[in-house]
Amino acid sequence: MALVRSLMRKFQPMLNAVILAVGLSVFNTPALAQPAERELTVDELSVVKLTVRAVPDARSARTLGPQREGTGVVIDSSGLVLTIGYLVTEADTIELATADGRKFAANVIGYDNATGLGLVKSMQPLPIKPVDFGQSSAANLRDVVLIVGFDGVAPAYIVSKRPFVGYWEYLLDEAIYTAPATVNWQGAALLSREGKLLGIGSLAVGDAVGHSGVPGNMFVPIDTLKPVLGDFIANGRATTKPRPWLGITSQEIQGKVIVTRVTSEGPAEDAGLRAGDIIVGLGGQALTGQADFYTRLWKSGDAGVEVTLDVLKGNKVEPVKVKSIARELHMRSKPVY
Repeated sequence: MALVRSLMRKFQPMLNAVILAVGLSVFNTPALAQPAERELTVDELSVVKLTVRAVPDARSARTLGPQREGTGVVIDSSGLVLTIGYLVTEADTIELATADGRKFAANVIGYDNATGLGLVKSMQPLPIKPVDFGQSSAANLRDVVLIVGFDGVAPAYIVSKRPFVGYWEYLLDEAIYTAPATVNWQGAALLSREGKLLGIGSLAVGDAVGHSGVPGNMFVPIDTLKPVLGDFIANGRATTKPRPWLGITSQEIQGKVIVTRVTSEGPAEDAGLRAGDIIVGLGGQALTGQADFYTRLWKSGDAGVEVTLDVLKGNKVEPVKVKSIARELHMRSKPVY
C-alpha cells in the first residue's frame, strides 16, 4: 500500500526518537525519504468513528460508561466493522461516521469474550474500502507500524509480543505491544508497512516493553480472530461452549490473586466473595497467579460448572463454592420495542 509506505517515511523522524526513549539500540532504522505530499484521511485507511450508547440499565455502565467512542475497522464490502469488544458491550444504539461527517446506523453482530473483539454491521454499505488482514504472528519486534484511529494516525514500533493478563478474567497468550503511546487507541487499527491489519487497539499500558516503565499500547492480534470469524458472523460468537465466568476483578501481588471488586449480582457476589479476599487455590491446589487462575478455571469445565475456591479471609483459608455462568448471560440485552 503506497499510501501507508509514504506515511511511514513521513513519520520516521518521530520513530527515531522512540529508539532513544525505549533504549533499544538494535533498531534498524530505514533510510529517510521525502515526506508524502498530501495528508491521508482515515477513510483511506479503512476506519470509521464508532459512537455507542449502552442500554439504560447496562451492568457495564459503571466501568465503561453509558456512552462510548472509539474506532471501527471496515473488514468487508457489506459493512462489517471490527472493533474492541468493550465498546459494544450491552449496546443499545451504534452510529458509524466517516471523515466527511456522513453517519450510518449499525447493529451489533457479536462480542467474543475469549479474544475481546467485537463485530458490528452497518445498516447501509459503507463508502470505504475494506482493509486486508495481515498475519500478526509474522510481525516482528522493531517493525514499524501505524496506529490508525478515527481522529488521526500515529506511528509506532512493535516493542514486545508477550501474554496479557487482564484483571477482568481475560487472558491473551500473546498480545502486541507498541511504543510510543498514543491516546487514540480504543478499537484502532494496527497496520503493517503494507497497510494490512495486524491488530485491534485494546488498552494504554504503562510498561510496553516489560519491566522498563515505557508507556505504550496493547493490541489484540488479528490472528486470534481468523479461526472464529465465520462462526462470529453466523452466530454472534464462537461456537465453542462458553467459558465459566465468576464476576471477579482481581490484582496479582507476589503470585497471590487479590479480589479488588466483585460484579454486582454476579456468581462471586452470590457466593459471598468480597473485595479484599485473597484467592490462594482452586480445587485444593495452590495458585501461582492470575494467569494460572484463569487457565485452570477455564479447564475446569464449561460455563455453569461449580468450582471451589480456596479463599483467605482474614487469617483463615476457607473453601468457597461458586456456580459459574457464561459472561454474556450477565449482560443486559437491547430492549425490544
